Amino acid sequence: MNRDAANGSPRGARSEMSDAGVMRQKDEFTDRFLVLLDPGAADQGMAALQSKAGIARAERARGAEPEAVAEMLEQGGSIVFEELGVGVVRAAPDQLHALQATAQEESAIITMERERVLYATQLVAAPPGTAGTTADYLRGYQDGVEELVNHALQRFEAANLAEVLAAAFDESQATWGLQATRVVESTFTGQGVKVAVLDTGVDRTHPDLMGRFGGVKSFVQGETADDVVGHGTHCIGTACGPKAPRSLPRYGVACESEIFVGKVLNNQGRGPDSSILAGVNWAVRHGCRVVSMSLGAPIGVGQRFSRVFEHAAQRALRAGTLIVCAAGNGSDRPDLIEPVEHPANCPSILAVAALDKDQKVAFFSNRGINPDGGQVDIAAPGVGVISAFPMPKEHKTLMGTSMATPHVAGILALLAQANPDASAAELKSLLLAGARRSTIPGADVGVGLVQAP
Repeated sequence: MNRDAANGSPRGARSEMSDAGVMRQKDEFTDRFLVLLDPGAADQGMAALQSKAGIARAERARGAEPEAVAEMLEQGGSIVFEELGVGVVRAAPDQLHALQATAQEESAIITMERERVLYATQLVAAPPGTAGTTADYLRGYQDGVEELVNHALQRFEAANLAEVLAAAFDESQATWGLQATRVVESTFTGQGVKVAVLDTGVDRTHPDLMGRFGGVKSFVQGETADDVVGHGTHCIGTACGPKAPRSLPRYGVACESEIFVGKVLNNQGRGPDSSILAGVNWAVRHGCRVVSMSLGAPIGVGQRFSRVFEHAAQRALRAGTLIVCAAGNGSDRPDLIEPVEHPANCPSILAVAALDKDQKVAFFSNRGINPDGGQVDIAAPGVGVISAFPMPKEHKTLMGTSMATPHVAGILALLAQANPDASAAELKSLLLAGARRSTIPGADVGVGLVQAP
């Protein structure tokens, strides 16, 4: 069992600032626990927690009413995500000992972990104490952050300016990311394939995305699925944007896929493990072939992956759903390189690194450092990425492993269309086999640059 879960230490967060001024959150937890259940004895395991530890009676979340999930969790209820075999319970301090003892003794409970808080994978998080700030403030802050990041990019790329210019892409018709990944040459569009993007929501009025939604749900209590941050709309645009947007260049990969949007991060770009698992459960229930998650939580060197998320990802794979996740932006190369974040560090989740236009590792992209999982699987364009953004701005250029991840998710949708009978595991193998190999170490880019079929 996770050591922090076993000792019942209080929730909290540590933050640290890199030399480049990048704020990173560390080890933030809630007062809830994730319970991995034996698929054949889930009721037995949750009943034991109720009777022996006084945990609230568990409700089943089958994916049909996601709004109720958020409300029940906020009110202290217990939930079981049926598709994943994972329970979520809240424990008061005086219940911790009984909870831990029951989890260790009950054969129907495989493991239990503390619930983490995750963030949209962006270069600089909102400053501490900004919860509840207005959307206008957040957008203004983001604009200021971009200016700082541009200075950082100049510092890291100045030595390679000649190579960058030589490798410049003409983006008048299509983004450099679609060109580098050969999406513009592909005859596949993702037609008939369901793609779920779990993020900060979406602008449903966006002219490039309207009419494409198979489902739009919020897993955040008290918030609609509307995207006030912009992060989710941008990622959805890259994964599923149209072939002919209202204004060029084209930026979307799976241009005819069916879009499922799960808002799992709130209007400050943060959310707990349970919201992410609720979104995955919902996506699996609706038959989504791909789940794209540009989110994560930093972990330390030597820290193992979450067994709960790993088993959930395995169960999703068996149900036909492949999860793709951002490797994280915690690095400040060449001086500081951080390990792949949670939950991308799970072996059964595809971890995506970011490349720049020169097809070198982006300075912020994390590395596969930790053994026993934690590797980078593949890389995609993640610097200077144009995509959709909430109106009236309509489009915006951003950077991050967040921007790389939906490139991979969209290409998986193309592969699913090209191979309709392939299992999720087979789609993963086809994706990795088709990547363009690189001289960059695999710890940084996995098998190489993702390529469309």
